Parts: sequence; C-alpha cells; structure tokens
Amino acid sequence: MTDEFYRIQRLPPYVFAEVNAMKAAARARGEDIVDLGMGNPDGMPPKHVIEKLAEVAAKPTAHRYSASKGIPGLRKAQAGYYQRRFGVELDPDREVIVTLGSKEGLANLAQAITAPGDVVLTPNPSYPIHHFGFIIAGASIRSIPAVPGPDFFERLERAMSYTVPRPKVLVIGYPSNPTAQTVDLAFYEQLVAFARAEGLWVISDLAYAEIYFGDTPTPSILQVPGAKEIAVEFTSMSKTYSMAGWRMGFAVGNERLISALIRVKSYLDYGAFTPIQAAAVAALNGPQDCVEANRQLYKKRRDVMVDCFGRAGWDIPVPMASMFAWAPIPEPFRHLGSMEFAKRLLTEAHVAVAPGVGFGEEGEGFVRLALVENEQRLRQAARGVKKMMAGA
Repeated sequence: MTDEFYRIQRLPPYVFAEVNAMKAAARARGEDIVDLGMGNPDGMPPKHVIEKLAEVAAKPTAHRYSASKGIPGLRKAQAGYYQRRFGVELDPDREVIVTLGSKEGLANLAQAITAPGDVVLTPNPSYPIHHFGFIIAGASIRSIPAVPGPDFFERLERAMSYTVPRPKVLVIGYPSNPTAQTVDLAFYEQLVAFARAEGLWVISDLAYAEIYFGDTPTPSILQVPGAKEIAVEFTSMSKTYSMAGWRMGFAVGNERLISALIRVKSYLDYGAFTPIQAAAVAALNGPQDCVEANRQLYKKRRDVMVDCFGRAGWDIPVPMASMFAWAPIPEPFRHLGSMEFAKRLLTEAHVAVAPGVGFGEEGEGFVRLALVENEQRLRQAARGVKKMMAGA
C-alpha cells in the first residue's frame, strides 16, 4: 500500500505550491503582499451580465441539470462571436462545445484523443495544462520552442522525423501564457499546411484573444482555409469579461475532435450552471465596450509596470499581448534560479510572482508577472523591488 498511484507518479510536485504557501504565511503574519503571481483578474463582469445571472437564477426551473455540451443559445452565441471577430463560420451543433473553462476542456480533450504512449508536441515554456493534461492521459511529451521564430518549424520537422512513435498532436497557444509571444496569420497558414501534410492534430489555446495592445487584432488559426480539417481552438471568458471564477470556456473547430470531447464530457458532467450559461450569452451578444475597457486597463498597467520597475533597476520586456509580463531575472540574482528568486522577492520586496521553471525547464531564468493589481499597487511593488535591488 506504499506505492504511489500510477498517474500521481507522473506528476511532479506543483512548482507554485511552495511560493503560494510562503505567500499565505506572510499574509497570516499581517504582511502586505502585492500578488502578481496568479493570472486572477481583479475586475467584475459587466453589470448586465450579473443581472442576467440573477434573473435566470430566480427561475424555479434554472436549478436542474444543464446540458453537458452547453445550452443551444450559448453555442450559437459563440459561433456568432467567431463570425463577427474572425469571419469564421461554425455549426453550433457540430463544431462548438461549452467547457468549464478552457483548462477543463483541454484536459478532457487530452483524455478523449490520447492513447498511452502517444507523443504530443507542446511548447516549452507553456501553460502547465498543455503538458500535464496529456501526461495524465498517458502520453509522452516532446518539447518545441514557445517562441515562433525561425527555429520553430525546423524543430517541428525534426520532431516529426526522429520521434518514435510519430507525434499525433501539437499544442500551441498565442498570445502565449507565460511568454506573451504573439503570431500573425502567416504563421498559422504555415502551421496548417505543415499539420495537414504530416497528419497532425493541432490544439490552439486562444484564451487571451482580446488582450492585445497593438493595432492588429489577434488572429485565430481557424481563419486559415482548411484549418478545421485538423484544428480545434479553445477560448475563455475569464479574462475578456473578468469572469474567471465563473469557469466558462469553449472549444470550436474540427467536428471529429469536438465530437470526441462531447462524448467524454457526457460521462463526466452535466455542464455549467444554466444561469451562468445564460449570463455568458448576455456577455457575448451584448455591448462589447467592456472588452475594450479591459484591454485598455491591462495596457495601462503594463506601461506602469514596465516604467516603474525599470526605474527600480529591473528592465522588463514590453509584452504586446496577454495579461502577463515575462521577465528575465535581474543579473545580480540570476544565479539563484527562478524559484529562489521568487522566494527572495516575496520575503524582501513583498511581491509575489510565478517562477518561470513552473512552466517548463526552458522557463528557468525568468519569472511571470501578472497585471492583476492596480497602478498604485504596481508602484508599491516597484518600491519593494528597488529596495531589494539596492541591497543586492
């Protein structure tokens, strides 16, 4: 009875747990910690979305089991969003499913399409579920670059040529969590052509589609002709509408992959609470000024963070999208590594960040900072950093 369970053996200790425990202990002692560690939005959903939630929740019939793949109105609303935003037509019945946040959907799709021993290509560094959703399902992982530079397709070609068994699935996510990297439509065109030629499924994580800071909106892989033959894409309402705790996401695209996810989820859940789904319809179909407001909010916070941290002695590369900054450890502390540096920041600067190694070994040497505190708190964090840098 002492042997570890098989799937638990495949999961290393959660890298962020130690920093989170230190943060909780510091707060219990009454210390004021500026928390830039978790991408947990601090705003509220629009008023009309909350009102719709309350309105539907007041109905006696709203508290029954819902639909596992999502209520029809919500699937139609998501299809409408893709038509307006990307010019992509989706069949709400066959090409759209509602998920309990994109994380749940990614994990259950991995269960649906993965056999033990399958090889999956995932970026490194990357959001942990991109790796561990497939590891839990029994797959083996081969890393590819997170940065979509010249090396990206060379590494893909080598992976397809020299990996046994041949990879079956490729996971991507742009704008990237944690690196904030972005891609253009030309990248997706090359990727779709490659995947179709190699018989490779592509899973695209587009959770940060609406948090971009340049003039060009973030593209979708499904804008590429033929993409639906090989790709499925996940989106989330968590950041776009400040609905993280509502756990509302979507998978859209390839009918075969969507069907597999629908079948697995039909055994696992009855879908999100119906009033939450109704409120999500109100968000997608209602006024969209909140989306632009959130975009401008994160852009302003980005600018404040880059400016005040830079003046404190820590130069942070300017992210062009997402709600994160991916920052190299300052030179005086680089020898510590990302975990120990994160601990020092917490204890000496009273600032919590996510150590880069938690996103894969290629994340070592970096930390991720989330734009989830207001401008005053970001300046407070910079003062703590400046004090720590002065004592280095």
